[in-house]
Amino acid sequence: MDWREDRIGSAARGENPTVLAELPSGYAVIGDVQFLPGYCVLLGRDSHTKSLAEMARKDRVQFLADSDLLATAVEQACRDADPAFRRVNIEILGNADAFLHTHIWPRYGWEPPEMIRRPVWLYGPASWKDPATELGDRHDHLRAAITRRLRSLAGADTVRISD
Repeated sequence: MDWREDRIGSAARGENPTVLAELPSGYAVIGDVQFLPGYCVLLGRDSHTKSLAEMARKDRVQFLADSDLLATAVEQACRDADPAFRRVNIEILGNADAFLHTHIWPRYGWEPPEMIRRPVWLYGPASWKDPATELGDRHDHLRAAITRRLRSLAGADTVRISD
């Protein structure tokens, strides 16, 4: 089975190559597409949980705290990597994938002017399928920087970092 068919299960089994770190509420992963370099996702630990409302309050708070942690790591790493970095967008949607996850989208000044103030989801289909922007070795430096930031922000004893 391809790891993409069970992203959470493959992360738990150590088979998901996009995992950056295991956090208390789930798995921080770098996105399959990198047309906005540094795009990451926090996958909830339980693939059957579809929304925050299904979780006990303490688990919801932990998931939101871990989302903030990943967003902060992405922001710091992307700011260091690209002077055109502007901000991060944090989104919990659940429209396409029926499991709890948070999208962390870095946004840049070099984006097309018509997209600067628009949601990432309005980028054309080519952006999502372009082989030139799919996750690859050229993203190793940014991936390592985000992972270092996660380790620094969370403390190495509370986060299991993937090798």
